[in-house]
Parts: sequence; C-alpha cells; structure tokens
Amino acid sequence: MRHGTIPGASGRVRPLTLLGDPVLHAACEDVTDFGPELAGLVEDMFATMYAARGVGLAANQIGVGLRVFVYDCEDDDDVRHLGHVVNPTLVEADGVTVRGPEGCLSLPGLEAGTTRFDHAVVEGVDLRGEPVQVHGTGWFARCLQHEYDHLGGGVYTDRVTGWRRRRVLRAAARAPWNV
Repeated sequence: MRHGTIPGASGRVRPLTLLGDPVLHAACEDVTDFGPELAGLVEDMFATMYAARGVGLAANQIGVGLRVFVYDCEDDDDVRHLGHVVNPTLVEADGVTVRGPEGCLSLPGLEAGTTRFDHAVVEGVDLRGEPVQVHGTGWFARCLQHEYDHLGGGVYTDRVTGWRRRRVLRAAARAPWNV
C-alpha cells in the first residue's frame, strides 16, 4: 500500500522547452520563495516528466528559469530514487568516467554517447527549505549530473565531442520538432 501522494498527480503537463530556446541555454536563478507556487511548479514538473516518459527534468525545460530539478530514476542496482532538489550544488562528481547513451526531453528522440562520472553527490534544499543531500551511482549519477547541467544553461550535447557531437547536432537540425 502506498503512503502519501504520488508526485505529479495534482500537476499539469506543461510544454517542453526544446534545444535552441534561450531559457534552456541560460543559467537559472536561485529560488527565494518557498511557498505554494514552488510546490505547484514541482508538481507540474513531475507531471510533465512522467507524461514525456523521462527520468529527470529541470525547471528551465518547461520554460521556468529557476534552480529546481525533479527525478525518478533507478541506479545500476535497480534501486529507485525519487525526489526533487531546489538550489542544488554538485558537490562531488568522481569515480570512473563512463561513456554511455544519453538523451534529453528537450531533444526528443535523440541521444549520443556522453561521458559522465559514475558517482555524484548533489546538495540543496527541499520545498520547505530543509537541507537535502542526494547520492547517486551509475545511471542515477548520470541523471543528477545531467539535470544539474541544465540549471547552468547546459545540455548534454555541450559535453559531446568529435563525430558524436556533429552527428547529434545534425540530427537535431533535421528533427521535426526543430522548426
């Protein structure tokens, strides 16, 4: 039996911001108001992430330039991690570097081999301003690093080099969503 509410159940699905939109490529602002608007934003972010079948979503991916991300992602041991972080700081990204397929809801249908660390730690606060620390390994570490990059105005294609970068950017230029 579940206890508590299901994240996103009361949220509305918002349109996704796509590659090239200025809000996606600008650094986000710190959250200073921890009221009901923030709670509504997080609910909408979960609803949007689930509707798009993602495992993480940053606020600027729905056009909101605030430092918030949500996640519902498994690690390499199939342990599910579910939550949100407000005003996050990536305090550790270390261990082995692994190149693996990475996609993004803001570049629908595309992916490229992207190098990330297999361990990451993010610190921030929750909806009430209470401190949180999130540890990730494997796939979940990749998710944390990916969402954190978004809040600084980055997308995974910024980390891809050489022929992989050229291939994914060519595909993005030809994608039906890139009008």
